[in-house]
Amino acid sequence: MSAEDLDEYEAKLELDLYREYKDVVGIFTYAVETERRFYLCNAVDLKVRTEGGDVYYEVSMGDAWVWDMYRPARFVKSAKVLTFRDVSIEEIAHSEFQVPEGR
Repeated sequence: MSAEDLDEYEAKLELDLYREYKDVVGIFTYAVETERRFYLCNAVDLKVRTEGGDVYYEVSMGDAWVWDMYRPARFVKSAKVLTFRDVSIEEIAHSEFQVPEGR
């Protein structure tokens, strides 16, 4: 497989992932971003932990979808992330109004 073939394959995976995201985002309540991954989920709990003077975050999610083009199954029942880095949690605003495609 050439470098060009690999680039084309990865571009297709990324486009497929984006299309899947657009299809599923409407069924989730929260968007969660960590330094390594992006998640959509319907339940999220953030706990700040301290141990030995260090502060870290424990993020527990339920009914989640993981943005990762190399995962064969992106829907997970639950996920837990431990991180020393920032965590962003946003409630997704669902609008009744839909802009027609192609505008």
